[in-house]
Amino acid sequence: MNQDNLNYQKFASDTLGVAFVNIDILITAFTHRSYLNEHKKTVKSHNERLEFLGDAVLELVVTEFLYNNYTEQEGILTNWRSSLVRTESISAAAKKLDFESMLRLSRGEKRGTDRARAQILANTFEAVIGAIYLDQGYEASRIFIEKSLLVTFDEILATGSWMDSKSRLQELIQSRDGHTPNYRVLSEEGPDHDKTFTIGVFVDGNLLGQGTGASKQIGQQKAADEALLKLQEEETD
Repeated sequence: MNQDNLNYQKFASDTLGVAFVNIDILITAFTHRSYLNEHKKTVKSHNERLEFLGDAVLELVVTEFLYNNYTEQEGILTNWRSSLVRTESISAAAKKLDFESMLRLSRGEKRGTDRARAQILANTFEAVIGAIYLDQGYEASRIFIEKSLLVTFDEILATGSWMDSKSRLQELIQSRDGHTPNYRVLSEEGPDHDKTFTIGVFVDGNLLGQGTGASKQIGQQKAADEALLKLQEEETD
């Protein structure tokens, strides 16, 4: 076994808690498409098929967990599941396990933005689940997901972060003031294929927060984030 394989075997055992029979499956899970493009002679596959499989296993495990432990209606359970499997949640779990140190990326991807890296980590988390499932079966996959991701669910419930920022802000403002937040485009910059939108969120005509993003939806979420932060600061003053 070469040094690369030994490093991944140690990572699997020490960090993932899994003793892989076929360590090449795990190595593939950490291999981004861009790395394959730069190492075509020595690397034959990347992680996208494993990601496809892992995504399905992840959704089943999370669904089973929520169904077995909570009695809420379908709509609430669906929102809770979305909060657990969204990019931010699973990329944070991957980062906590130091997946970044094991990624196989091209030189260009290594210099990518934080947003791009978060997406790569999220995809890799799903690919690793797929690799565990193929090598060890469903139960080992369930245990890994439980230890790395489901342990965060109590915090998600406590903070209300299972709701997106717009929903949380609307619920807070309506219960407090009886108003509904209103979003308006404050400015647009850039060509049609690469626009940047600045969105403001208003309550009873007053600007409460604003955010900028590559789409109106992203700008609205960031505006809601700023508004929620401002309201929290007002409560602690």
